[in-house]
Amino acid sequence: MKITHALPLLAAMFFFTKASAEPLKVGDAAPAVTGVTETGDKLAFTDVYKKQTYTLVYFYPKADTPGCTKQGCSLRDGYEALTKKGVAVIGVSHDDVAAQKAFKDKYHLPFTLIADTDKAVINAFGVPTKSVPAMGEFASRSAYLIKDGKIIYTDYKGTTDKQAEAILAEVNKPGA
Repeated sequence: MKITHALPLLAAMFFFTKASAEPLKVGDAAPAVTGVTETGDKLAFTDVYKKQTYTLVYFYPKADTPGCTKQGCSLRDGYEALTKKGVAVIGVSHDDVAAQKAFKDKYHLPFTLIADTDKAVINAFGVPTKSVPAMGEFASRSAYLIKDGKIIYTDYKGTTDKQAEAILAEVNKPGA
């Protein structure tokens, strides 16, 4: 009975998937965009790009849901190794400031979360979104690794519990 109810919801999610633009690809310039953090402060992404060797910008559908929690916790657990390699991490979803702060606090996420309620960051990266009637809009899970202002790696599926491992593999490649 439960599966019968879930199928129309899943079908609606895929039916209502839309992309604002083409997702950025390897070699593209990283967007000079500003977002609102979980504290309500503004963050200019170009400031982060300049300060760190790498910047990981990852997108997730909804804070405190199973897949998004696995992804965030993977990055939390790998955070020390990532920062030793010069990786700054920024998580982005449609959630508002309060939801992002609660998610960060609950799971002790040591990196910045962006409350992209106006979709400025999502649109700048060309991340597809899903509109689900009565539930809202959700960014597709994806990740972009940036170095020297350019996209050097993309993950359009957004690895969940292996996200940190995937990024570390990229930055550990010869010549990365």
